[in-house]
This record gives sequence, structure tokens and C-alpha cells, in this order.
Amino acid sequence: MIEEVAVVAKVENGQVWVQAAQNSGCGGCQQKTTCATSALSGIIKKKPVVASSAFELKAGDEVLVAVDESVLLGASFLLYFMPLLGLFLGGGLANWLLPDSVDIKDLWVAICALSTLFLALGLINRVQTKYLIGGANLMVVKVLKVSI
Repeated sequence: MIEEVAVVAKVENGQVWVQAAQNSGCGGCQQKTTCATSALSGIIKKKPVVASSAFELKAGDEVLVAVDESVLLGASFLLYFMPLLGLFLGGGLANWLLPDSVDIKDLWVAICALSTLFLALGLINRVQTKYLIGGANLMVVKVLKVSI
């Protein structure tokens, strides 16, 4: 599990919305590119996300949230491999299906490759917002500081 300190932004309808706590040490760290904490902070810093919690929380509470490493590995696979797969499959399929007698065949192959790349990126956007970020993947594991 990868853990990060977060602040409860709001509690609404039994859902806890958390946002990454400001951590001045991560901004200038030399190990930022290989740090798992920095990776998790990048996911939840932008906007509040839903986290599952068994604790009674209120806005302003400081908590420790965790996500399983397999979620981040799956997201990395989805974000890096799938667009390349779409690009190569689209270009390869167009090259195979179009006869050699077609004028500007290379242009059509490039257009098909880019079209499938953008299609893959659109599908990734739908999948990642629905399954990868927040919800069942992010959970509050510990309450660090209760707000007054």
C-alpha cells in the first residue's frame, strides 16, 4: 500500500472527499521521479476525490489515505501501453487493408493510426475516471489530526 497524508475536504452523503495535504518537502526532493508518495500525491492533489472510510470524519481532519500498488501499476499500463497499442494497431490494420494502388496510402495509414490513438485516449479517460481514481481504490487508514 502506498500512503499519503490528506485533509478531508468534505463529508457528503456518507462519502468522504479528501485532498492531498500541502507537503513542502516533496516539491524540491531529488527523488521525486521515483517516489511513490509523490505519485499518489499527484493523483489526489488536483481536486478532492472520494475515499472509503470506516471512521467518523469531518471537514478539516487530517488523515492517512492509502492505495494499493496494483492500482497504480494498472493505471501506468493503461496510460502508457494502451495508446501505443492503439496507434500501432490502427496504422498496421490500415496498411494491411488498403491496397497498394491507393494514392497517398501513407497519409491514410497515418490518419488511421492517429484516429485510433485518439480513440484509445478517449476510452482511457472514461475508464480512469470511473474505475481508477477514488471510490473503492482510495481508503482512509488512519486519522492523524482531528479538526476542532
